[in-house]
Amino acid sequence: METLSEKAILDINRWGTIIFFFFVLGSVISEGLLRTASLVFNLSLFAAGCIAFMTAFVRAVRRSRKEVISVGGLYFLSGCAPKNVRRLMMGLLVIQTVVSLTAASLRPYTVVASSVLVPVFGLGLSGLWAANYGKFETR
Repeated sequence: METLSEKAILDINRWGTIIFFFFVLGSVISEGLLRTASLVFNLSLFAAGCIAFMTAFVRAVRRSRKEVISVGGLYFLSGCAPKNVRRLMMGLLVIQTVVSLTAASLRPYTVVASSVLVPVFGLGLSGLWAANYGKFETR
């Protein structure tokens, strides 16, 4: 698998979160085709997040032979990323979490509740960024 650039990972997370927000907002307000589209988008973000999460894990395992990598550093960018990158990635993760929990609590027992899967997208991309570009302590 080809490595995405730092900017690409940040942009994918940013745009995924923005589009997610508007889909969820629309699906909380109205029913019908918009909710179906939101469900498909939520599941797509979840699947992409799972792939990114596992890719990050595999790359981190390879790097861990020569560097000390912690779970907090890998998925929460603790101590391995510049402040601006960590602030952006964790901020987007917080937005994904708050929006998804709010939407699911407003429309429980509907497809809107699938939004709770979306924070896996943010975690996976954070892990992917750290696995590719994070600065970890040498063993």
